[in-house]
Amino acid sequence: MHGQNKIFKDIKDIHTPNLYVSDFADKAPLIDGFIDDEIWGQAQWSETFVDIEGKAKPQYSTNFKMLWDNQNLYILTKLEEEHIWGTLKQRDTIIFNNNSFELFLDPHGDTHNYLELEINALNTVWDLFIGKPYRNNPKVVRFDWDVKGLKTAVAHNGTLNNSTDIDESWIIEMALPWKSLNVDNDKNPVPEGDFWRMNFMRVHWEFLLEKGRYKRVRDSANKLKPSSNSVWSPQGVVNIHQPEKWGYVYFNKSNYTRKVKELPKDAPLVQWMYAQYRQKLRLPNHSKLYQKEIKGLFYGKNICFKRKIKEGKWFWCSKSPFTQKQYLISDDGKLSVLAE
Repeated sequence: MHGQNKIFKDIKDIHTPNLYVSDFADKAPLIDGFIDDEIWGQAQWSETFVDIEGKAKPQYSTNFKMLWDNQNLYILTKLEEEHIWGTLKQRDTIIFNNNSFELFLDPHGDTHNYLELEINALNTVWDLFIGKPYRNNPKVVRFDWDVKGLKTAVAHNGTLNNSTDIDESWIIEMALPWKSLNVDNDKNPVPEGDFWRMNFMRVHWEFLLEKGRYKRVRDSANKLKPSSNSVWSPQGVVNIHQPEKWGYVYFNKSNYTRKVKELPKDAPLVQWMYAQYRQKLRLPNHSKLYQKEIKGLFYGKNICFKRKIKEGKWFWCSKSPFTQKQYLISDDGKLSVLAE
Protein backbone atom coordinates (compact mmCIF):
# COMPACT_ATOMS: atom_id res chain seq x y z
CA MET A 1 0.00 0.00 0.00
CA HIS A 2 2.73 2.45 0.94
CA GLY A 3 5.56 1.42 -1.37
CA GLN A 4 7.18 3.61 -3.97
CA ASN A 5 6.43 1.06 -6.71
CA LYS A 6 2.71 0.93 -5.95
CA ILE A 7 0.88 2.63 -8.81
CA PHE A 8 -2.13 4.69 -7.82
CA LYS A 9 -4.48 6.03 -10.43
CA ASP A 10 -4.65 9.02 -8.12
CA ILE A 11 -2.92 9.84 -4.83
CA LYS A 12 -6.28 10.75 -3.32
CA ASP A 13 -6.98 6.99 -3.21
CA ILE A 14 -4.02 6.20 -0.95
CA HIS A 15 -4.85 4.74 2.46
CA THR A 16 -5.27 7.56 4.99
CA PRO A 17 -5.44 7.40 8.80
CA ASN A 18 -8.54 7.51 10.98
CA LEU A 19 -10.22 10.71 12.15
CA TYR A 20 -11.67 11.38 15.61
CA VAL A 21 -13.64 14.53 16.42
CA SER A 22 -13.13 15.51 20.06
CA ASP A 23 -15.83 17.77 21.52
CA PHE A 24 -15.52 20.45 24.19
CA ALA A 25 -16.42 19.30 27.71
CA ASP A 26 -19.15 21.31 29.41
CA LYS A 27 -17.85 19.97 32.70
CA ALA A 28 -14.52 18.36 33.55
CA PRO A 29 -14.76 14.63 34.39
CA LEU A 30 -13.59 13.40 37.75
CA ILE A 31 -10.49 11.30 37.11
CA ASP A 32 -11.41 8.20 39.06
CA GLY A 33 -11.48 5.46 36.41
CA PHE A 34 -15.27 5.26 36.33
CA ILE A 35 -17.47 6.27 33.42
CA ASP A 36 -19.58 9.30 34.33
CA ASP A 37 -22.42 8.97 31.86
CA GLU A 38 -23.44 12.62 32.21
CA ILE A 39 -20.03 13.88 31.09
CA TRP A 40 -18.70 11.07 28.90
CA GLY A 41 -22.09 10.75 27.22
CA GLN A 42 -21.10 13.88 25.28
CA ALA A 43 -18.28 11.99 23.56
CA GLN A 44 -18.40 9.36 20.85
CA TRP A 45 -16.57 6.04 21.11
CA SER A 46 -13.68 5.54 18.72
CA GLU A 47 -13.53 2.74 16.22
CA THR A 48 -12.66 -0.60 17.83
CA PHE A 49 -8.91 -1.14 17.74
CA VAL A 50 -7.46 -3.34 14.99
CA ASP A 51 -4.25 -5.32 14.64
CA ILE A 52 -1.31 -2.92 14.16
CA GLU A 53 -0.74 -4.24 10.62
CA GLY A 54 -4.46 -4.12 9.87
CA LYS A 55 -4.56 -7.86 9.06
CA ALA A 56 -5.97 -9.75 12.04
CA LYS A 57 -8.79 -9.19 14.53
CA PRO A 58 -7.55 -8.67 18.10
CA GLN A 59 -8.64 -11.10 20.78
CA TYR A 60 -10.21 -8.37 22.94
CA SER A 61 -11.96 -5.11 22.06
CA THR A 62 -10.50 -1.70 22.91
CA ASN A 63 -12.11 1.73 22.43
CA PHE A 64 -11.53 5.26 23.68
CA LYS A 65 -13.41 8.50 24.12
CA MET A 66 -11.93 11.98 24.18
CA LEU A 67 -13.05 15.39 25.45
CA TRP A 68 -11.25 18.64 26.15
CA ASP A 69 -11.59 22.02 27.83
CA ASN A 70 -9.30 25.02 28.18
CA GLN A 71 -7.13 23.27 30.75
CA ASN A 72 -6.86 19.60 29.79
CA LEU A 73 -7.25 16.85 27.26
CA TYR A 74 -9.40 14.05 28.73
CA ILE A 75 -9.18 10.43 27.57
CA LEU A 76 -11.30 7.48 28.64
CA THR A 77 -10.35 3.97 27.49
CA LYS A 78 -12.16 0.66 27.89
CA LEU A 79 -10.12 -2.52 27.47
CA GLU A 80 -12.02 -5.81 27.50
CA GLU A 81 -10.03 -8.46 29.38
CA GLU A 82 -10.75 -11.85 30.90
CA HIS A 83 -7.69 -11.74 33.15
CA ILE A 84 -6.62 -8.33 34.47
CA TRP A 85 -3.09 -8.47 35.77
CA GLY A 86 0.00 -6.35 36.27
CA THR A 87 3.30 -6.50 38.10
CA LEU A 88 5.11 -3.20 37.49
CA LYS A 89 4.60 -0.57 40.20
CA GLN A 90 7.54 1.82 39.74
CA ARG A 91 6.98 4.89 37.54
CA ASP A 92 9.06 5.04 34.35
CA THR A 93 9.80 1.34 34.27
CA ILE A 94 9.23 -0.33 30.89
CA ILE A 95 5.47 -0.63 31.16
CA PHE A 96 4.96 -2.53 27.89
CA ASN A 97 6.46 -5.55 29.67
CA ASN A 98 2.95 -5.76 31.15
CA ASN A 99 -0.35 -5.60 29.34
CA SER A 100 -0.66 -1.89 28.74
CA PHE A 101 -2.35 1.00 26.98
CA GLU A 102 -0.17 3.49 25.10
CA LEU A 103 -0.82 7.02 23.88
CA PHE A 104 1.26 8.71 21.15
CA LEU A 105 0.80 12.41 20.48
CA ASP A 106 2.41 14.75 17.93
CA PRO A 107 0.90 18.23 18.40
CA HIS A 108 2.51 19.81 15.34
CA GLY A 109 2.08 16.85 13.01
CA ASP A 110 5.70 17.09 11.87
CA THR A 111 6.77 13.61 13.18
CA HIS A 112 9.24 15.22 15.62
CA ASN A 113 9.06 16.09 19.33
CA TYR A 114 6.28 13.69 20.16
CA LEU A 115 5.05 12.20 23.41
CA GLU A 116 4.54 8.60 24.44
CA LEU A 117 2.64 7.61 27.56
CA GLU A 118 2.10 4.04 28.76
CA ILE A 119 -0.08 2.81 31.62
CA ASN A 120 -0.81 -0.65 33.04
CA ALA A 121 -3.66 -2.09 35.11
CA LEU A 122 -1.89 -1.00 38.31
CA ASN A 123 -2.06 2.64 37.14
CA THR A 124 1.71 2.75 36.74
CA VAL A 125 2.84 5.32 34.18
CA TRP A 126 5.83 5.64 31.86
CA ASP A 127 6.02 8.90 29.90
CA LEU A 128 8.68 9.69 27.31
CA PHE A 129 9.63 12.60 25.08
CA ILE A 130 10.98 11.51 21.68
CA GLY A 131 12.83 13.99 19.47
CA LYS A 132 12.23 12.13 16.21
CA PRO A 133 11.29 8.62 15.02
CA TYR A 134 13.67 5.78 15.84
CA ARG A 135 14.55 5.39 12.15
CA ASN A 136 16.22 8.82 12.42
CA ASN A 137 18.38 8.02 15.50
CA PRO A 138 16.53 10.18 18.03
CA LYS A 139 17.30 11.50 21.44
CA VAL A 140 14.77 9.87 23.76
CA VAL A 141 14.14 11.39 27.20
CA ARG A 142 12.99 8.39 29.20
CA PHE A 143 13.44 9.20 32.89
CA ASP A 144 14.03 12.95 33.23
CA TRP A 145 10.81 14.13 31.60
CA ASP A 146 7.22 13.90 32.81
CA VAL A 147 3.82 15.16 31.66
CA LYS A 148 3.52 17.75 34.43
CA GLY A 149 0.12 17.81 36.07
CA LEU A 150 -0.91 14.45 34.60
CA LYS A 151 -3.79 12.72 36.37
CA THR A 152 -4.62 9.05 35.76
CA ALA A 153 -6.91 6.48 37.31
CA VAL A 154 -7.69 2.84 36.59
CA ALA A 155 -10.80 0.87 37.59
CA HIS A 156 -11.39 -2.87 37.15
CA ASN A 157 -14.59 -4.60 36.14
CA GLY A 158 -13.27 -7.72 37.78
CA THR A 159 -10.45 -8.49 40.18
CA LEU A 160 -6.82 -7.51 39.68
CA ASN A 161 -4.21 -10.31 39.79
CA ASN A 162 -6.78 -12.96 40.71
CA SER A 163 -6.50 -16.00 38.45
CA THR A 164 -9.49 -17.80 39.94
CA ASP A 165 -12.19 -15.76 38.19
CA ILE A 166 -13.02 -14.26 34.79
CA ASP A 167 -12.94 -10.48 34.47
CA GLU A 168 -14.75 -8.17 32.05
CA SER A 169 -12.65 -5.07 31.40
CA TRP A 170 -10.49 -2.34 32.84
CA ILE A 171 -11.08 1.38 32.46
CA ILE A 172 -8.43 4.09 32.21
CA GLU A 173 -9.22 7.76 32.69
CA MET A 174 -6.67 10.54 32.30
CA ALA A 175 -6.36 14.32 32.22
CA LEU A 176 -3.36 15.77 30.38
CA PRO A 177 -2.70 19.52 30.76
CA TRP A 178 -2.28 21.33 27.45
CA LYS A 179 0.80 23.20 28.63
CA SER A 180 2.58 19.90 29.24
CA LEU A 181 1.64 18.49 25.83
CA ASN A 182 2.21 21.35 23.41
CA VAL A 183 5.73 22.00 24.56
CA ASP A 184 6.66 24.39 21.72
CA ASN A 185 3.63 26.65 22.08
CA ASP A 186 3.31 27.91 25.64
CA LYS A 187 1.53 31.14 24.63
CA ASN A 188 -1.57 29.45 23.21
CA PRO A 189 -1.43 25.71 23.83
CA VAL A 190 -5.17 24.98 23.40
CA PRO A 191 -5.75 23.52 19.89
CA GLU A 192 -9.32 24.70 19.31
CA GLY A 193 -10.23 24.12 15.66
CA ASP A 194 -6.94 22.33 14.94
CA PHE A 195 -5.93 18.82 13.92
CA TRP A 196 -3.35 16.95 15.96
CA ARG A 197 -1.74 13.63 15.02
CA MET A 198 -2.31 10.89 17.59
CA ASN A 199 -2.46 7.15 17.91
CA PHE A 200 -3.23 4.64 20.65
CA MET A 201 -1.90 1.12 21.07
CA ARG A 202 -2.79 -1.80 23.31
CA VAL A 203 -0.05 -4.30 24.18
CA HIS A 204 -1.33 -7.74 25.15
CA TRP A 205 0.79 -10.72 26.24
CA GLU A 206 -0.02 -14.41 26.39
CA PHE A 207 0.34 -15.59 29.97
CA LEU A 208 0.73 -18.70 32.06
CA LEU A 209 0.15 -19.22 35.75
CA GLU A 210 2.95 -20.16 38.10
CA LYS A 211 1.73 -20.75 41.66
CA GLY A 212 -1.22 -18.48 40.92
CA ARG A 213 0.93 -15.65 39.57
CA TYR A 214 0.74 -14.34 36.01
CA LYS A 215 3.85 -14.68 33.84
CA ARG A 216 4.50 -14.04 30.17
CA VAL A 217 4.88 -17.07 27.94
CA ARG A 218 8.30 -18.15 26.65
CA ASP A 219 9.08 -20.51 23.78
CA SER A 220 11.23 -23.65 23.82
CA ALA A 221 14.36 -21.47 23.51
CA ASN A 222 13.26 -19.47 26.57
CA LYS A 223 12.55 -16.38 24.48
CA LEU A 224 9.45 -14.35 25.20
CA LYS A 225 6.69 -14.87 22.69
CA PRO A 226 5.87 -11.57 20.97
CA SER A 227 3.03 -9.47 22.30
CA SER A 228 -0.02 -8.77 20.20
CA ASN A 229 -0.43 -5.09 19.41
CA SER A 230 -3.73 -3.48 18.48
CA VAL A 231 -4.13 0.18 17.52
CA TRP A 232 -6.77 2.77 16.77
CA SER A 233 -5.37 3.77 13.35
CA PRO A 234 -3.48 0.91 11.64
CA GLN A 235 0.21 1.34 10.85
CA GLY A 236 0.50 -1.28 8.11
CA VAL A 237 3.66 -2.58 9.80
CA VAL A 238 4.64 -3.70 13.31
CA ASN A 239 6.08 -0.29 14.16
CA ILE A 240 4.10 2.36 16.02
CA HIS A 241 6.96 4.84 15.65
CA GLN A 242 5.98 6.05 12.19
CA PRO A 243 4.07 9.18 13.26
CA GLU A 244 3.07 10.07 9.71
CA LYS A 245 0.67 7.10 9.85
CA TRP A 246 -1.03 8.14 13.08
CA GLY A 247 -4.64 9.26 13.12
CA TYR A 248 -5.98 12.81 13.07
CA VAL A 249 -7.85 14.30 16.03
CA TYR A 250 -9.90 17.45 15.43
CA PHE A 251 -10.70 19.64 18.46
CA ASN A 252 -14.24 20.90 18.01
CA LYS A 253 -15.73 23.61 20.25
CA SER A 254 -19.29 23.83 18.89
CA ASN A 255 -22.10 22.43 21.01
CA TYR A 256 -22.62 19.50 18.67
CA THR A 257 -20.30 16.91 17.21
CA ARG A 258 -19.07 17.85 13.77
CA LYS A 259 -20.61 15.29 11.46
CA VAL A 260 -17.55 15.04 9.27
CA LYS A 261 -15.35 12.22 8.10
CA GLU A 262 -12.97 14.43 6.20
CA LEU A 263 -9.29 14.77 6.85
CA PRO A 264 -7.45 17.93 5.77
CA LYS A 265 -7.50 18.25 1.98
CA ASP A 266 -3.77 17.55 1.67
CA ALA A 267 -3.72 14.51 4.01
CA PRO A 268 -3.38 11.98 1.14
CA LEU A 269 -0.53 14.03 -0.32
CA VAL A 270 1.37 13.95 2.99
CA GLN A 271 0.85 10.17 3.24
CA TRP A 272 2.15 9.70 -0.30
CA MET A 273 5.19 11.90 0.36
CA TYR A 274 6.17 9.89 3.42
CA ALA A 275 5.76 6.63 1.49
CA GLN A 276 8.33 7.97 -0.98
CA TYR A 277 10.54 9.25 1.83
CA ARG A 278 10.66 5.85 3.54
CA GLN A 279 11.70 4.27 0.25
CA LYS A 280 14.43 6.89 -0.25
CA LEU A 281 15.86 6.07 3.18
CA ARG A 282 16.66 2.57 1.91
CA LEU A 283 18.78 3.89 -0.99
CA PRO A 284 22.38 5.16 -1.09
CA ASN A 285 22.39 8.97 -1.26
CA HIS A 286 24.60 8.95 -4.35
CA SER A 287 22.40 6.59 -6.37
CA LYS A 288 20.32 7.71 -9.34
CA LEU A 289 17.18 6.23 -7.78
CA TYR A 290 17.72 8.34 -4.67
CA GLN A 291 17.93 11.53 -6.71
CA LYS A 292 15.11 10.65 -9.09
CA GLU A 293 11.88 12.67 -8.97
CA ILE A 294 8.68 10.73 -8.35
CA LYS A 295 5.57 11.88 -10.20
CA GLY A 296 1.91 11.35 -9.43
CA LEU A 297 -1.64 12.60 -9.87
CA PHE A 298 -3.50 14.31 -7.03
CA TYR A 299 -7.19 14.71 -7.83
CA GLY A 300 -6.18 14.55 -11.48
CA LYS A 301 -3.46 17.20 -11.23
CA ASN A 302 0.25 16.53 -11.75
CA ILE A 303 2.55 16.68 -8.74
CA CYS A 304 6.06 15.45 -8.00
CA PHE A 305 8.28 14.51 -5.10
CA LYS A 306 11.72 16.00 -5.63
CA ARG A 307 14.87 17.29 -3.98
CA LYS A 308 15.03 20.97 -3.18
CA ILE A 309 17.56 23.10 -1.37
CA LYS A 310 16.37 25.86 0.95
CA GLU A 311 18.62 28.01 3.11
CA GLY A 312 21.50 25.64 2.49
CA LYS A 313 19.59 22.54 3.56
CA TRP A 314 18.17 19.75 1.40
CA PHE A 315 14.51 18.70 1.57
CA TRP A 316 12.11 16.44 -0.23
CA CYS A 317 9.36 18.66 -1.59
CA SER A 318 5.86 18.51 -3.08
CA LYS A 319 3.37 21.30 -3.71
CA SER A 320 -0.38 20.98 -3.32
CA PRO A 321 -2.26 22.13 -6.44
CA PHE A 322 -5.23 23.06 -4.22
CA THR A 323 -3.93 24.81 -1.11
CA GLN A 324 -0.74 25.98 -2.85
CA LYS A 325 1.19 24.87 0.21
CA GLN A 326 4.67 23.44 -0.17
CA TYR A 327 5.37 20.42 1.99
CA LEU A 328 9.02 19.84 2.86
CA ILE A 329 10.45 16.70 4.46
CA SER A 330 13.98 17.13 5.77
CA ASP A 331 16.50 14.30 5.56
CA ASP A 332 15.79 13.47 9.22
CA GLY A 333 12.07 13.23 8.44
CA LYS A 334 10.68 16.47 9.89
CA LEU A 335 7.72 17.94 8.01
CA SER A 336 7.42 21.67 7.44
CA VAL A 337 4.80 23.61 5.51
CA LEU A 338 5.25 26.80 3.49
CA ALA A 339 2.21 28.80 2.41
CA GLU A 340 2.48 30.41 -1.01
